[in-house]
Amino acid sequence: MRIDMFGDTLCAMVTAAAMAQSGHRVRWWLPPGRIARALDDDRVLYQEPGLSELVSAQRRAGRLDCRTDEPGLADVNGEPAVSETAPVVCLALQPGDLERAGHLADWAGRGGARLLVNQSVFPVGTTEQLQARLRDAGADTPVVCLPDTLQEGQAVDSFTRPHHILLGCDEREAEVLMRELLRPYNRRRDVLKVMLPREAEFTKLAISGMLATRLSYMNDMALLAEELAVDIDVIRQGVGSDPRIGEAYLYAGCGFGGPGFSRDVMSLTDTLRSRRIGAELLEQVLQINERQKEVLFRKFWRHYEGDVEERRVTLWGAAFKPGSDRVDNGPALRLIEALWAQGVDVHVHDPLALPELSNWARGKGTLTLHDDPYEAARDSDALMLVTEWKAYWGPDWDDLKEAMRTPLILDGRNIYDPAYVKRQGFTYHGIGRG
Repeated sequence: MRIDMFGDTLCAMVTAAAMAQSGHRVRWWLPPGRIARALDDDRVLYQEPGLSELVSAQRRAGRLDCRTDEPGLADVNGEPAVSETAPVVCLALQPGDLERAGHLADWAGRGGARLLVNQSVFPVGTTEQLQARLRDAGADTPVVCLPDTLQEGQAVDSFTRPHHILLGCDEREAEVLMRELLRPYNRRRDVLKVMLPREAEFTKLAISGMLATRLSYMNDMALLAEELAVDIDVIRQGVGSDPRIGEAYLYAGCGFGGPGFSRDVMSLTDTLRSRRIGAELLEQVLQINERQKEVLFRKFWRHYEGDVEERRVTLWGAAFKPGSDRVDNGPALRLIEALWAQGVDVHVHDPLALPELSNWARGKGTLTLHDDPYEAARDSDALMLVTEWKAYWGPDWDDLKEAMRTPLILDGRNIYDPAYVKRQGFTYHGIGRG
């Protein structure tokens, strides 16, 4: 089947490439910008395992055609670049592109598309609004919602081997077509959850809100664990053993971030406020998370009793999660700003995120970025573990201790064994572990 994909989001790239891999012929229309420029140079900017290889292979096979002369935008000016749409049109646009989504919906309806798929993270009710817009224009193209539930760091796997797929659809023929499109990813068992469009949009936000709440709850418990001199990791295992709760998203740490997770929670909070429903719980979740982003700084401050100016600190990890090069809303940013404010010399290592971090820091302050984690730690007064990349789990403790000026480990993800680290001659502070 022929598919027109619009957008330069990670969701757009993964969906386009995966659909092409399944045999569909995909035209991927990108707006001008860094994602499109990179593809023109045969590069993929999204650093996701297997994604660059997948995109390159489908382009070579001729099933994925990347274009930047967007027909929808040209059509706004009355001069459509392409008169014929594909049978299926997918919109995986940036959150602020709601107006553009309307123009592209008009284009799809006039072109006789059999189906319009909204994958964009827009306010609840947007899919219904697009459907009403097409009907008012006399188009009979059905509109469905396929919320972006990709997990950054494992985006390809989460699309091709999903635990669940949310589909907002209220027309039988549209559901039949969507089931056919998603059939390669729905074979082991039926993971497709069909509901009304606004129910699917709301469910996606509600999932993010629940996961964020679990994280912030455990971070609150970590504060209490320190006061009670117990290890929050032991508590986590005990809590997670209750089948009513489960183990996922119970890890105390130095805060969550990312372009999607935080945005979803804030969107859900805004929706609650707009409907005059109290959003106190989610507001507290966000406040706890912002507080938690500075927890490593506070431990550093207490260790040196406020004498931190001109000390040197190393961060291992800047990406908001392992496997990603994104730093958006990540705890490293808030932590770096707190360190800068006290005149601390900040050094950073990260396997993927240094270019993004450098762009963020431009004009804000001075960072020293390192390609080698041990060079980053040289002469440091503290090492802060911010992102739990696998490469950091088993360091050479002898080399690390020799490199550092003061052997102080501040473990923001509780990945180390405190007793073992202390036996190696380090001072250790984790989250909720003393």
